[in-house]
Amino acid sequence: MGREKIGVLGGTFDPVHLGHLIVAEEARTKLKLEKVLFITAGNPWLKDEVISSAYHRVSMVEKAIENNPYFLSSSLEIDCPGPSYSVDTISSLRETLGEGGEIFFILGWDAVAGLHRWKDPRRLVKMCRLVVVGRPGYPPPDIETLQAEIPGIRDSLLPLLTPEVGVSSSDVRQRIAQGLSVRYLIPLRVEEYIREQGLYRGG
Repeated sequence: MGREKIGVLGGTFDPVHLGHLIVAEEARTKLKLEKVLFITAGNPWLKDEVISSAYHRVSMVEKAIENNPYFLSSSLEIDCPGPSYSVDTISSLRETLGEGGEIFFILGWDAVAGLHRWKDPRRLVKMCRLVVVGRPGYPPPDIETLQAEIPGIRDSLLPLLTPEVGVSSSDVRQRIAQGLSVRYLIPLRVEEYIREQGLYRGG
């Protein structure tokens, strides 16, 4: 990849929604990133459920980002057997990027507050910048507490002001199960795919 600045947005994307896309575009433009990788989680160890298959979740991401040349879909975590750990994903990307590359890992404040529970968080914060965005209902944690739990995280944090969109994948799934409209919550191509595949109808 050369001497690049790339953003990384990971998630189960079940389904990907407009909040994901808005955050990725804000990070790309404000931080002048060459690209943003949407890395669909394989078997995220901190989540109890993944409703849709990896195939469907990746397909939805690909449809959501197809008109943005700066957005790319990655199956890096899905291609690796076993649980997915962000530190391993970022480490793999670091090797690909080389010494001159920079990785900007896009997270919500809620994820950062729980980062001490992740695998090897001290190593993670040394390999990338943590681009932190707000989520409705999740106030920023105390930075000094974070620093005490994960030495070095303070220097890695890069707060980013973005429009806060109060939509979540679980809300979208619930609305579809109830027969409610999800127009303007997810991209039209994703909505069409969900309907064609009959996803989320069971509750």
